[in-house]
Amino acid sequence: MFDDYERARHSVTKLHVHLIFTTKYRRKVMTPEVLESVLAALKIAAEDLGCSLLEANGEADHVHLLVSYPPKVSISEMVNRFKTRSSRKIREEYPGILDGGKTGLFWSRSYFACSVGGASLEVLKKYIENQTTD
Repeated sequence: MFDDYERARHSVTKLHVHLIFTTKYRRKVMTPEVLESVLAALKIAAEDLGCSLLEANGEADHVHLLVSYPPKVSISEMVNRFKTRSSRKIREEYPGILDGGKTGLFWSRSYFACSVGGASLEVLKKYIENQTTD
């Protein structure tokens, strides 16, 4: 029954969050290649925190993430690490990507986070899987 739950010394958990990040000013800067780099950086950031990126995809101006995370990681810490890691990688790989922007920032400061669980996980996975980049 608890095969897919995370077991720790004093807890058994199954925590999932649906995150959405948008680019600063919703600029459409994520080509398929840029999106691939962003998702690779997000996967590494997730692993560094002990999280699992269950599904990830996006479009030119935003990404959707479905993340499984341990109880010791706060959502705000997760978001901060994800945005920092991915924006650094994009600046390194695509130095001119933010030219013409007012602030030089890749991500908007805001984010969407929603806890998810149970039967809705499969529906959410399908939704994220079907996100496309124009």
